[in-house]
Amino acid sequence: MAEGSLVSGPWLSADNIATHLGVTKDTVYTWIAEKGMPAHKVGRLWKFQASEVDGWVRSGGAASSAEGTSVGDE
Repeated sequence: MAEGSLVSGPWLSADNIATHLGVTKDTVYTWIAEKGMPAHKVGRLWKFQASEVDGWVRSGGAASSAEGTSVGDE
């Protein structure tokens, strides 16, 4: 099953990935357009691999602007 080994899971819809991340579908679409969220257009639909999105989140892709994200503020 060499071909299937490249895919790390099922393709998820915008609704599914929004639920996975605990955000709204509108937020998902904003992140695609403005923050480079990994997404794949299939016809008219956006599809996602959870592993790609999780890696993007871990690398700071979903982080808000510098405003309010300072670690040392007390």
